[in-house]
Amino acid sequence: MSQLESDLDRLACLAGRSRRVTDLPGGLTNRNLRVQTDDGGDYVVRCSHPGAALLGIDRDAEHHNTLRAAEAGVGAGVVEYRPDLRMLVIDFLPGEVLTDESFADDGLLRRAAASVRTLHAGPRFQGDFDMFARQASYLATVKSRGFRLPETYDNHADAWAEVRRALDAAPRPTVPCNNDLLAANYIDDGERVWLIDYEYSGNNDACFELGNTATECGFAPEQTAAWTEAYFGTPTAADVARVRLQAVCSAYGWSLWGFIQAATSAMDFDFYAWGEERLDKAAAAFRGDDFHTLLEEVARG
Repeated sequence: MSQLESDLDRLACLAGRSRRVTDLPGGLTNRNLRVQTDDGGDYVVRCSHPGAALLGIDRDAEHHNTLRAAEAGVGAGVVEYRPDLRMLVIDFLPGEVLTDESFADDGLLRRAAASVRTLHAGPRFQGDFDMFARQASYLATVKSRGFRLPETYDNHADAWAEVRRALDAAPRPTVPCNNDLLAANYIDDGERVWLIDYEYSGNNDACFELGNTATECGFAPEQTAAWTEAYFGTPTAADVARVRLQAVCSAYGWSLWGFIQAATSAMDFDFYAWGEERLDKAAAAFRGDDFHTLLEEVARG
């Protein structure tokens, strides 16, 4: 019997039940298994990899916030949590896993925005998420451990500080956020869009959530504006600018995640190129003709 099968046997929800196990695609810090039992159970077992501390992942907070997302009505139900086995068991959500191209459908875009809005109106999460603090922590990790970092990364320190000053000039209340809503973390069942994967969840600026999806899914400015409208209804110029600026925060901050993973993960995946892609997006935004206009609009609130 493999170690995985042995661990699955130790889960209370699977005790004495015949099962079929299949790997699910995706998951750069987890192995995700679909487990179907002969008596009708259908679960996803999230098996986390060791070494999450360098990435700032708190598995207890992930469990707590997954429960809160389910309570809000947009997340999968939690079946069992076994930190000793590094396993979180949630209900399987049938539906279509979104791709970047999915958001070209206006109806789906609006359903996704409605689910994000529902999450943000739900119960407060455990812990806060601040990309400026996360970026500083990740950068310190990269430098203190001698991990490979593009030589241009620190060239943008002044622009990064400008972004922080603009956002701090017009602070907004925080709401419970997933903070990692790339396309694959949206599941559409045709009636509602579910939101999954709460590894990096915490209370944060709603516009970071929107900006993160915008940059991860490659939205053009016009699509970002439509996404912002779908969420706010009638967004102000400051709303749109804040989402676009938070998209830059996402790209610049998360790029370091890729550089840490490139140095530490055993997975066969080009994490360094993943990080470079996000750094390139941020650098292009910092150099953009409208960068200072965005700063001014955000600071005016």
